[in-house]
Amino acid sequence: MQAETVRVAVASNFLGPMREIATLFERESGHRVEMVVSSSGKIYAQITHGAPFDVFLSADQTKPAALVADGLAVAASQFSYALGRLVLWSSYPDLIDNSPDILCRSDFRILAIANPLLAPYGEAAMEVLQALGCYDALSAKLVRGENIAQTFQFVQTGSADLGFIALSQQRDSGLATTGSQWLVPATMHNPIRQDAVLLKSALEKPAALALLVFMRSEQVRNLIQASGYLLPD
Repeated sequence: MQAETVRVAVASNFLGPMREIATLFERESGHRVEMVVSSSGKIYAQITHGAPFDVFLSADQTKPAALVADGLAVAASQFSYALGRLVLWSSYPDLIDNSPDILCRSDFRILAIANPLLAPYGEAAMEVLQALGCYDALSAKLVRGENIAQTFQFVQTGSADLGFIALSQQRDSGLATTGSQWLVPATMHNPIRQDAVLLKSALEKPAALALLVFMRSEQVRNLIQASGYLLPD
């Protein structure tokens, strides 16, 4: 089989695991992986405007489904590869006491979330704030990252006192034991069900088909779980 390059559009929360997956896939298949990383909303817009991707790894289900409805993706190829976990994190060790109490007290300057219009992790963060009943009180303190990667940068650099980030980012960065945090119960927001889909332009591309099969292997599922995600059924 001739080696090919598969072009993958990856939601920014999944960059760390996807780097490892790409390395394993390239080693086992001989194919090459090229990645473009952005918010799911931006990737969706790029695809609808003709961006030449083969596979889309979204941070939600709705955008892959929308591409199927648009006639740009293969319905039978869509599947959930991970369930995201949300964590409230600060680089300051004593700010968060493993609870959401700091949000209700509001004694901080800036809270970072991903843009809820573009990023599913931002949408989940909004749901948590609304469930806690403190969104209105905090709205003036919110700064919105373009995607979850920029949101993480805001918190890591101290530009924001604290922020809602993906648990996988915290683990991938090696900062899981630094600062302070509260792991958000998954019951406080709609599931962050992350779906993969094959673009119709890659329907006859063996490398793209092989990558999607590889994504469902036990080896990759174990890697995804170790990266801070829950596994879908």
